[in-house]
Amino acid sequence: MDCRKNDNLERCNCTYKPCPRKGLCCECIAYHKGKGQLPACLFPDDIERSWDRSVAKFIEAYNEGR
Repeated sequence: MDCRKNDNLERCNCTYKPCPRKGLCCECIAYHKGKGQLPACLFPDDIERSWDRSVAKFIEAYNEGR
């Protein structure tokens, strides 16, 4: 499967600048899944900036109507 890194980068809202997985969605998802987290792209921008990628934070954000 071809990775469309440049296309993915246009939509990536991850603010962690040194991340080596930016634009490589399959690597990003695998990395965060292995840590029991979710990737930045599933969070609203203001919540993403906290770098809290926990499932609990995701549920909290969407229970607040975000």
